[in-house]
Amino acid sequence: MRGPHNIIRLIRTGATLERTGAMNVVLDAFEAPAPLRFVAHALGWPFKWLGYKGDPDMPPATRALTALGPAYIKFGQVLSTRPDVVGDDLAQQLRVLQDKLPPFSKAEAMAEVEKELGVPVDQLFSEFSEPIAAASIAQVHRARLADTGQDVAVKVLRPGIEKAFKKDVDAFYFAARIVDLFAPGARRLRPMDVIEHFDGVVQGELDLRLESAAASEFAANTVNDAGFQLPPILWNLSARRVMTLGWADGAPLGDNDALDAAGHDRRALGERVLSLFLNHALRDGYFHADMHQGNLKVAPNGDIIAYDFGIMGHIDEYTRRVYAEILFGFIRRDYKRVAEVHFEAGYVPANRDVDEFARALRAVGEPIFGMDADHISMGRLLNYLFEVTERFGMETRTELILLQRTMVVVEGVARSLDPRINIWEVAHPVVEDYIKGSIGPRAIASDLFTVAKVLARFGPRLPALVEQALIAQSNPKDASDTGFTSRWKPALIGVGVGAAIAAIISQVI
Repeated sequence: MRGPHNIIRLIRTGATLERTGAMNVVLDAFEAPAPLRFVAHALGWPFKWLGYKGDPDMPPATRALTALGPAYIKFGQVLSTRPDVVGDDLAQQLRVLQDKLPPFSKAEAMAEVEKELGVPVDQLFSEFSEPIAAASIAQVHRARLADTGQDVAVKVLRPGIEKAFKKDVDAFYFAARIVDLFAPGARRLRPMDVIEHFDGVVQGELDLRLESAAASEFAANTVNDAGFQLPPILWNLSARRVMTLGWADGAPLGDNDALDAAGHDRRALGERVLSLFLNHALRDGYFHADMHQGNLKVAPNGDIIAYDFGIMGHIDEYTRRVYAEILFGFIRRDYKRVAEVHFEAGYVPANRDVDEFARALRAVGEPIFGMDADHISMGRLLNYLFEVTERFGMETRTELILLQRTMVVVEGVARSLDPRINIWEVAHPVVEDYIKGSIGPRAIASDLFTVAKVLARFGPRLPALVEQALIAQSNPKDASDTGFTSRWKPALIGVGVGAAIAAIISQVI
């Protein structure tokens, strides 16, 4: 960690926050204690003249982050997914943070492609356009394959972006340590954890092979989803700093006039966006976590096309079942069951009163169900739910925060297509189908089969396990020599018997 560089960068950051009026906005959002506010203003106010001016038409926070450059823009975008850290108001501002930056030249992009793929660009592409979109980390060009004539999109990382991000992330870690040192009361915000999360996200986006892999996995999960398609990844033309995928032809999902002119049913599109997202989150546990209009198109045949797979969300099977039961309980207005699910999952401490919690949940659900259909919001419901569960001692679950944030975005997309969409009517069949498949008799049989397969792996080791168990029983000294003690005998015999039964079950099933 380079101290002088970090100090200079933090002074410039503080000066920019002061100059743009964002300092107090950020400190208030983090509920920063007095010592941290003192240090922040001390780093900013005396050097205000060193700060970047930014675009005065932007809100203070987005103005400051945009002026500070790519790493800060990306940091703001990542924080927009964490209202548990920055608060709802600032998260809302950061969601509209734009990272449209001046593009680098076509010649530089072609040089990067040639360097990464090891072949002259004119041998790969018969056409290679000027940049059509430029963001904080990469930019996109439209090209045509020389051998097949297929139109493709070529995403290229900015030259030197890895080094630039490393310098700024280094400064972010330095700032987090200052927070820990000067403001112990702010440790509840877990500044080091926040920076580590950001660092992980950025490292994933700085290797386009990982984004290609995410797109490939997403495509495999959704291959049978009607009315949905993804541009295919061209692995032979992709590398760490270059990603090539099929060109997505279609109308932007945010352009209602274009959709109407093409004859698309906007209400049907809105309902499909919602149901697709819920299916991906519940059925697959792997969802596009940046499903705003800028990353969605509508093909001429009416299919929804998604692209840009830099931010993906993952939820494990158990959490998906809990989440589905919670949603289904709210849909049926069965607040007692929703409360019980929270206790069964261990989300709420067992020493709390389940009936009291159920009443608190009723206070969350009933006002929302009393709204008109065009005001009902599942994202708002989840937001209120997190507020209540926090009061009852539930710890923050990052994966659910990302899910809730994405749900808000998807609802916004759906409502921009048709403000009268009833979120619950769309969600009900998706959640109900998942409940039937994951919690009913079929799910129990599937779980037993999975357990049997896992236990069956001990099958080939059964003779040795049984022999060692017998040795442990007849000669404790030999057992200790081989790593066994008498206290493990019952468990070992149980594993052996269980493995034998599992092996038989797995063969029968």
